[in-house]
Amino acid sequence: MNKYRTHKCNELRKKDVDKIVSLSGWINKKRDHGNLLFIDLRDNYGITQCIIDKDNKYFLELEKIQLETVIKVDGKVINRSEETINKDIKSGEIEVVIEKFEILGTCKELPMPVFSDQEYAEEIRLKYRFLDLRRKKIHENIILRSKVISFIRNEMTKLGFLEFQTPILTSSSPEGARDFLVPSRLNPGKFYALPQAPQQFKQLIMVSGFDKYFQIAPCFRDEDARADRSPGEFYQLDLEMSFVEQEDVFSVVERLMVNTFKNFSNKKLLYDKFPKISYKEAMLKYGTDKPDLRNPLVISDITEVFNREDVYFEIFKKLVKSGSKVRCIVTKNTNDKPRSFFDNIDKWAKSEGASGLAYFTIEQDKTISAKGPIGKFFSEEALIEIMKITKCEVGDSVFMACGEQSELEKITSLARNKIGKELDLINDEIFAFCWIIDYPMFERDEISNKIKFSHNPFSMPQGDLKKENFENPLDILAYQYDIVCNGIELSSGAIRNHKPELMYKLFSIAGYDKSQVDEKFSGMINALSYGAPPHGGIAPGIDRIVMLLANEKNIREVTMFPMNQNAQDLMMKAPSEINADQLKELNLSIKIKN
Repeated sequence: MNKYRTHKCNELRKKDVDKIVSLSGWINKKRDHGNLLFIDLRDNYGITQCIIDKDNKYFLELEKIQLETVIKVDGKVINRSEETINKDIKSGEIEVVIEKFEILGTCKELPMPVFSDQEYAEEIRLKYRFLDLRRKKIHENIILRSKVISFIRNEMTKLGFLEFQTPILTSSSPEGARDFLVPSRLNPGKFYALPQAPQQFKQLIMVSGFDKYFQIAPCFRDEDARADRSPGEFYQLDLEMSFVEQEDVFSVVERLMVNTFKNFSNKKLLYDKFPKISYKEAMLKYGTDKPDLRNPLVISDITEVFNREDVYFEIFKKLVKSGSKVRCIVTKNTNDKPRSFFDNIDKWAKSEGASGLAYFTIEQDKTISAKGPIGKFFSEEALIEIMKITKCEVGDSVFMACGEQSELEKITSLARNKIGKELDLINDEIFAFCWIIDYPMFERDEISNKIKFSHNPFSMPQGDLKKENFENPLDILAYQYDIVCNGIELSSGAIRNHKPELMYKLFSIAGYDKSQVDEKFSGMINALSYGAPPHGGIAPGIDRIVMLLANEKNIREVTMFPMNQNAQDLMMKAPSEINADQLKELNLSIKIKN
């Protein structure tokens, strides 16, 4: 028999009335009614209300005891009175009359209360993360994370995948984010890198003859923190498959995501079969390759309208002549909105660094016209053309912006989200997945003007490779894809380039000669030379999946021990300095910049 407890704090029910029981846990809350003291005892599983009256010799000691002290209580289970039943907890129909108790772990004065889910400063929460994790909401999030990972593992096994572990100490990669480097004691002056992802290793697993691999993989990137990205480290469901095309990967991942999200959430899935949107279409219709499809608003290009003689909005016309584009967002049936609604959207756009959002609303009396600050600058025929392009109708409003394409995509994407929220168009009870496909293989660097890989350098280009001469590399599309849910990118993936000569050719376009490829990717390029199967994969982020399922806005809320925005672990005081002997052993010296 366990000496600390006969039951967990969520187990006792009416059937246990009159039993003598032992419970152990933390004092979550106390309520002193003078002659009677109520104590909510909490463990990992739930809460049981315990009571003690003033005649018990332990009353005064329990009355003074600090919250979050760990205690064991022995007592008798009794029924609660009808009016005191608590339906919010599983043990809410009973309570335990304390006969005796024992302190198992004392507690100092708390820097933050545990029984409340009130928001506290990040510094306090992360410094005392072990206390933060006791709080109900985040405790449940971490339990959810564990259950999701277990579920995914089981689903992957059912789908015929084998779980393998890949190395943590590996070589540095010239592509992607900054590496975390680890000095080698046995190889002075040389460094390992922590893997940004098991990319090369999982491809090597396919070359080794294994057909389906997966891993809940730790990944390390020296990147700045964001709400949906932890600084330093994160976990992903890494998977790879041999003898597959893009659709085979989609089929596996869609099945996994549908099963996972249906199992752990009551929210509806907008699509069981995820729509596929080309990168080019996504950037035009949503201004981003991470579209939130819960939002019905779309962006339209109306640049050509401003080449008409019967459009008199000269500011935009001059910009269009110099190469700028005009894009707009149509809002349905907003003719009854007050002027302040439109002006506030325009003001918001200026706060985001744009020149604003011009707008008008389509009206019809005997003819089509437009009301609003710029409505008078468009003839009826010009308005009809805009209505035809955008599927706009009488009573709808048009918000438009003009500028360089990249700037335009940014502001219209933000405006689409802003207007969607203002008009309450986004259903928070829905998960809307989609695939973004047909990414360009290359892009031009804005600073150096050189051609570089736009996504994963190990991806297979599309088209007839026997006829492809690569004279126009910016026109080459790749078998690269992202999976997106509610505007959050869960993962990137690709069908891999398994042909060494093709890899040399593609890397040469990005400025790498053969010797550089051989040096940087020696393991990969060598392995591909010994009979590599066609293969592909993807790696959905575990943290982001759980964040969506837990309905959280910040990835910190589903990560057990996250770092702060400066990539510091305030609880363990990392990163930390190392002493001179350690530096000497590693053949290192530190030079601090002024």
